[in-house]
Amino acid sequence: MMGNTQRQTSARDAVAAAQQRCRAQDHQLHSFISLSETALDEASKLDAEGVRERPLFGLPLGVKDLLDTAGLRTTYGSAALRDHVPDKDDVLVARAKAAGAVIVGKTNTPEFGFGALCANAICPSTANPHDLSLSSGGSSGGSAASVAAGLVPAALGTDFGGSVRTPAAFCGVVGLRPTAGLLPSPTRAIAWDSLPTAGLLTRNAADARRLLDALAGPDARDPMSWRAAAVSAPAAVTRIAVSRDLGVAPIARDVRMRFDDAVAALGASGGGLVDDHPDCAGAMSAFATLRAAHIHHNLSPLDRKHGDLLAATVRWNIARGEGLTAAAFLAAEAERSALFRRFVDFFDRHDVLVTPAAAVMPFGVDSGEVTEIDGRPLASLIDYLAITAIITLTGCPALSLPYWPKGDSLPIGVQLIAAPGRDHDLLAFASALEQREGFGFRPPAAFRENFP
Repeated sequence: MMGNTQRQTSARDAVAAAQQRCRAQDHQLHSFISLSETALDEASKLDAEGVRERPLFGLPLGVKDLLDTAGLRTTYGSAALRDHVPDKDDVLVARAKAAGAVIVGKTNTPEFGFGALCANAICPSTANPHDLSLSSGGSSGGSAASVAAGLVPAALGTDFGGSVRTPAAFCGVVGLRPTAGLLPSPTRAIAWDSLPTAGLLTRNAADARRLLDALAGPDARDPMSWRAAAVSAPAAVTRIAVSRDLGVAPIARDVRMRFDDAVAALGASGGGLVDDHPDCAGAMSAFATLRAAHIHHNLSPLDRKHGDLLAATVRWNIARGEGLTAAAFLAAEAERSALFRRFVDFFDRHDVLVTPAAAVMPFGVDSGEVTEIDGRPLASLIDYLAITAIITLTGCPALSLPYWPKGDSLPIGVQLIAAPGRDHDLLAFASALEQREGFGFRPPAAFRENFP
């Protein structure tokens, strides 16, 4: 088992302890929208059956409320679907259960995953376990906060433009967006769409590796999943490139300062670092066009039916795709293709690219969308995501690893990026960094009792 489940003697004990923590402490965080009423029975059944080679046996798992769970309310953070109960598990939920995990509950998300704050009409904004006055980030903030606070050892999230990596950076946990297709999504409306993917939130890279290996693999209904494969034998990471902004991303001064400290810590062991990154000009324009087109296609029917129940941010996202032409869409795909090939060429010269994992430090828990950085207005509500969204376009695996500058009570996330399929290399590199001064998970002071 992972994390604080290791001292438990049974799946039932582990799940009961997680439930007790959630009920006693989550009123401070609002990291869960719903808790399972059947988790203890499921854990007891696991104990009766025995381990039987189940790699996640007895693991209490949080699941972002964008992933379907059979018999357990799944709202997608929307008042329009407040009472929705799926009759079938998402494929990753089903695989997690088959591997021995027990779903404790559904973690908080902004409506349909769109928003800087992890808040919706059903659940208050999720707080940051390291400072309850600050945000956990969006949109997998409930998953990140629940793991950071020790309510559960691991959680599933989703990542479109940075929705796993940003909250991981804010909350000081590991957030992995795997190679596109490695975690299948056979119910995706557009089967060849590889921008959104599920992701993993854990407290260390070893747990992320264990969870990834249990869930990854092709599904015949997802053509993207047949193209993705993680190389199982990690190779040494020796050629490290560093970029503070990929040449185009807005990054706050306080993040740049802390990232420079992290880079100094990276280089302290004597390994060579070089400042380098692929040409990313035009990447955010392409991302904005493709994102808008996909959101409009997927959600405009719901907007027409329940528009009065949708949040303003969701309606803004849907409207962005109104009137997009085929020419504009294909031009964005062409730009994405060129960017992908530049990244592939880049990783012929480098093993890993290191950048910040979030453009800003955690902001107020109820402060709203990010519309400016260092007093400079942003052109749109998604521009602050550029440092992660550009990587989304490439399909490369990316991991946010906590780094703690000396004297700081809040971490930053360091984004580690590798070539497609090199997920295990990335995780092995992250595990090595966790042994260095300043890197890795630290329990929040307010929840230290959850980490015996």
